Amino acid sequence: MRYRSQAVAYPYFAVALLLFGLQVAFGLLAAAKYLGPDPLLNVLPFDRVKEIHTNLLIVWVLTGFMGASYYLVPEESGAELWSPKLAYIALVVWVLMGLTAVIGYAFGWTEGNKLLEQPFPLKLVIVAVMLMFLANLLLTIRRAGRWTTTEAVLVAGLIFTALLYLPALLTFDNYTVSIFYRWWTVHLWVEGVWEMIQGALLAYLLIRLSGVDREVLEKWLYVIVGLTFISGIIGTAHHYYWVGVPQYWLPIGGFFSALEPLVFLGMAMYAYYAMRRSGLRHPNQLAIHWTIGSAVFSALGAGLLGLAHTWPAVNRWTHGTLITPMHGHAAFFGAYVMIVLAMITYALPGLTGRDETRLEGPVGIWAFWLMVGGMFGMTMAFATAGIAQTYLERIIGLGFLETQHKIQVHFLMLLATGLLFALGVALFLWDFFLGRGRPLPVPATEPRLAETAT
Repeated sequence: MRYRSQAVAYPYFAVALLLFGLQVAFGLLAAAKYLGPDPLLNVLPFDRVKEIHTNLLIVWVLTGFMGASYYLVPEESGAELWSPKLAYIALVVWVLMGLTAVIGYAFGWTEGNKLLEQPFPLKLVIVAVMLMFLANLLLTIRRAGRWTTTEAVLVAGLIFTALLYLPALLTFDNYTVSIFYRWWTVHLWVEGVWEMIQGALLAYLLIRLSGVDREVLEKWLYVIVGLTFISGIIGTAHHYYWVGVPQYWLPIGGFFSALEPLVFLGMAMYAYYAMRRSGLRHPNQLAIHWTIGSAVFSALGAGLLGLAHTWPAVNRWTHGTLITPMHGHAAFFGAYVMIVLAMITYALPGLTGRDETRLEGPVGIWAFWLMVGGMFGMTMAFATAGIAQTYLERIIGLGFLETQHKIQVHFLMLLATGLLFALGVALFLWDFFLGRGRPLPVPATEPRLAETAT
């Protein structure tokens, strides 16, 4: 770590990981409810458990993005963060908002708009925190007077993330209209501007982990951003298939959605190029695992599995089935979870004062492979259940409950692989909070961090 204020990233990473663990716990509870019996039916019914599970995902990933930005921007700009105090205040407000939202969901305090269930007062808090966060970054860059392409793409993605949250502040009495505008936030986040954030973080990590020339990797970044805007924005139309919009959205949505895997294929290609040039010589091998894993797994989950059911002729049968969480779980894990964990793993030596050459150990590697293997198993369980559900329910015409009974065996596999994934998460949390992630004592006579770049 080159600047003292980069230490702000540590509490953001800590909060993100705690929320990650909580999200996984609610995910396991949701899977268990499919198998029954459900002793918590009248306390935490399935809809509330799922609501908490999905919203925790959004909140902790955004927290990880904020922590990663506070680590990256000072280093890229060559200046201390404008106001560490403002960053800490924003984090406290953000945590209080998140806890209030989770407790509120448990008691039914929600607006009921999927993935944007936050009550209006909490949405205003989210807007306020994002404004504080973006102001801190932009004032840092302004004071430094220096931009890099990687930094510019990251900050642009974050600004668009904030702007695209504004449609979520609107409410509509008509449910169809509400669904239509919901995708202006949800889709354009996860299949649009968040890809810019992932691409920027991936470029930052590859530059430092591979030693490949910055100019070469940032040319790849221009390609990623271009593909994101061409395919991701217009590809929003694949959410319009069955909500009463004109029929011309079918070919538009199908064509541009089919282009979306090119973004993730491009990321995998430039990650492969960078690491092939470097020969994987960087001492922080665990960070390399998570970085390359993000590029490869997102190409599978967000790219290939997204393409598998995005065509209108296929989606007419699979829409609303378990095929959707098949794609969703793999896509989110590969594209956003893994890149946040890569940033955390890369930043830990600087944040804790530990030597990168001493990071090798079985705990971190086991955490990586258990999460990757567990998520792959969950993806396959959702896939087999979803294919069976589509055939039995949509083609043969069996009732919903009878279909669910017949595919229940796949949820045993889902729960088993989910437990493997949870074990990997537990090991990562142990490694962060009790292992190599704990900050070392700061010597009284030797400052731990340098004020300026070395």
